[in-house]
Amino acid sequence: MFRPFRAGLVFALLAVVSAGAADGPVIKFTDVKLKNGLRVIISEDHTAPTVSVAVNYYVGSADERKGRTGFAHLFEHMMFKGSENVGPGEHPALIFTNGGSMNGTTNQDRTLYYETVPANQIELALFLEADRMKSLDINKANLDNQRGAVQEERRLRMDNQPYGKTFEVTGEQAYDNPAYKHSVIGSMEDLSAANVDDVATFFKTYYAPNNAVLSIVGDVDTKKTMALIEKYFGAIARQPDPKRPDLTEPPHTAERRSTIEDPLARLPRLDVSWIVPPAQSADSPALDVLSDVLSSGRSSRINQVVVREKQLATSAGAFAADSKGPGLFSAFAMVAPGKKVEEVEAAIYEEIEKVKNGPIAAWEIEKAHNGARRNQAAQATSTLARAVQLGEYAMFYNDPNLINTRTDKILKVTAADVQRVAKKYLTRENRSVVITLPKAAPPKGGQ
Repeated sequence: MFRPFRAGLVFALLAVVSAGAADGPVIKFTDVKLKNGLRVIISEDHTAPTVSVAVNYYVGSADERKGRTGFAHLFEHMMFKGSENVGPGEHPALIFTNGGSMNGTTNQDRTLYYETVPANQIELALFLEADRMKSLDINKANLDNQRGAVQEERRLRMDNQPYGKTFEVTGEQAYDNPAYKHSVIGSMEDLSAANVDDVATFFKTYYAPNNAVLSIVGDVDTKKTMALIEKYFGAIARQPDPKRPDLTEPPHTAERRSTIEDPLARLPRLDVSWIVPPAQSADSPALDVLSDVLSSGRSSRINQVVVREKQLATSAGAFAADSKGPGLFSAFAMVAPGKKVEEVEAAIYEEIEKVKNGPIAAWEIEKAHNGARRNQAAQATSTLARAVQLGEYAMFYNDPNLINTRTDKILKVTAADVQRVAKKYLTRENRSVVITLPKAAPPKGGQ
């Protein structure tokens, strides 16, 4: 079953990067592009005899057209159904049998496949990834099988989960742009409508070497690994560059608000979202620190006041999620029994106003800076985390060295920066509020 195919011979060296952060370890890597457009990033780490391989394809739910929502995630499942030299389910079986782990995941902006294997199995991982990039087995039986699996996943994770509908309504209400408006998992109707031609077209458009980044971190020799990559990936034909979706979100001029009922919920829940700039924008580091001041740890403002002192919520928090296009800065709270949603909402806004107009203590900023250092250190210990980050930074920002410099930007954030972005983005006009109420059970004996 392990049959290599012919490959081209030449690749172009783009860069060998060693610039890094002033604070923390420097991650060195090579950055190369094959003739067919596949970008390859390799970072040697001989600490342990393992290696992680990540393949990021520049396609997510934002690329889906109307009537085909959920297609990117459906396709993620299809990628494990076999290819020219690999049988259905054989990819995970080979990885697990040889002592490795693997998986795939889809979000709005990209689809990621990855393996961590013993270093002496790097060739197996590269062969498997190349074979499905080159020759995925697309047929109706595979499509029907995986469509059913995804629809079952939707029932499990959203339709039959408390607050599952909440998460879907949050995006639908917060965005006007259709690219981010729908959920990654898509609708049942759209999944049912997908056909084999859709799958084949999607594969040819997006699963091409010039629309992917291959990143490798671990106990490898860069020169020998590049030879293997050229051997397995070099002959895969490039395709026309796909058209990127327009992610522009028009300015919001009025608050958006809705209340939904959830028969599976046991407590009311409040979700507030504000539109913020794409990740890696100039204001992104300050928004990261703002979320820490409001919500990181027991001493953070929302937890300290809303949960512990006023006991209005059983849990509450805030976070800024990364996305290639306009993102969401979100706050949430599970309303405590006997308390009102209106009280919780007012208390959260009160804490935000204190950030905007009151003092921010030096220890709060220092705590956020230390959290950024801790996150950087934690990610540096994982070959898989480094492989994923190098690939995403290269694909989204053409700057894999962000892995070494992103934390520095957070360390430069001041209290004035935090207040500025809070005033700029956390406004009434820019917010979207979703209130989820438990749906009352029907009376006994009723229909």
